[in-house]
Amino acid sequence: MKISSIEAYPVSAPPRPGLAIVDAYGKHPTFNFVLVVVRTDDGTVGFGEANGTPTWSGETQEGALALIRQILAPVCLGKDPRNVTALADAMDRTVFGNPFTKASLEMALVDLAGKILRVPAHFMLGGQRRPSEIPLKFSIGAFPPSIAANVAMQMAAQGFRAVKVKVGLGVDADIARVKAVRSALGENFSVAVDANGGWTESEALAALPHLEACRINAIEQPLHRRDFRGCARLRARTSIPIMLDDAIFTPEDALEAIRCEACDLISIYPGKNGGLWRSLQVAQIAAAAGIECVIGSNLEREVGSAAMLHLAVSIPNLSRSVGHDIIGPLYYEHQLGTQPTRIENGCAILPDGNGLGVEVDLRSLQNGAIESA
Repeated sequence: MKISSIEAYPVSAPPRPGLAIVDAYGKHPTFNFVLVVVRTDDGTVGFGEANGTPTWSGETQEGALALIRQILAPVCLGKDPRNVTALADAMDRTVFGNPFTKASLEMALVDLAGKILRVPAHFMLGGQRRPSEIPLKFSIGAFPPSIAANVAMQMAAQGFRAVKVKVGLGVDADIARVKAVRSALGENFSVAVDANGGWTESEALAALPHLEACRINAIEQPLHRRDFRGCARLRARTSIPIMLDDAIFTPEDALEAIRCEACDLISIYPGKNGGLWRSLQVAQIAAAAGIECVIGSNLEREVGSAAMLHLAVSIPNLSRSVGHDIIGPLYYEHQLGTQPTRIENGCAILPDGNGLGVEVDLRSLQNGAIESA
């Protein structure tokens, strides 16, 4: 069995009204993706997904399309798709960085291998360690306090029991936003914050007593992504767990964070880490250090969300104290998969079926009917 063709389609969509993300990187009025379709000579089809945010990962939709079509596809064509890790290694040798782009092909290979072997993707990651329902937290942009509180109440009405609030745009405004969300949600609700590296160390220290008073259960990426030492100093000054996300792309990043004692939690997900297997490697390194992992997000569509769910049920150290970010499909008016991602009572549900358990109507892609900005 061999890979006979690889296709890449651009997909762009604005978020639902009122849910556009605003964070320390700026405003995000449109989300740009690439859907990857890998076919074998027996007609089996696998799906993968990449999304480009240049301020965050350095990748763009146009760059991903060119990289897949011109460089990465030739690496994989004619090869056996079941040799997922060998092909992932070959892509790493061929192209530096570009984790979301490489992850899209690796996702499709995992999807193919599962369909060929007639097993769900998590079987290839070691099997299911926990129930299929993964508790979530909803992300609230850096909106004015009253708007942030309103979004929080909307999500609570939909069954969410945890949120995270974007901060890192100015301590006074950040704290006002967090206080408004906490006041709206009451005491029996988990609230985290995510600075996306937007605070300086002195700003983060100034925010700490207010965050502690608001009973925040995690501070995500408080400082610049390379400032492990600063995060370690901050961690020593608070009882709130420090989570690193923007800083941990590779297993080597995880090792450095652990050496510096910079975090209590590590955020992982296939796109950022360059695929399911690379995310699993990061999780295993963190587990060896006694650190739990949270499934992060770049607001993936149905294919990427399915990959995140297979990862979530299979890693040894999924966090039980902080919710996960498999929430991307909620942000879009129209679904990309033929079946919607199941989100019920504040949990995302692992899809059934072989491979990733997601199918895409390719006719709509070819006819240009999938969303355009």
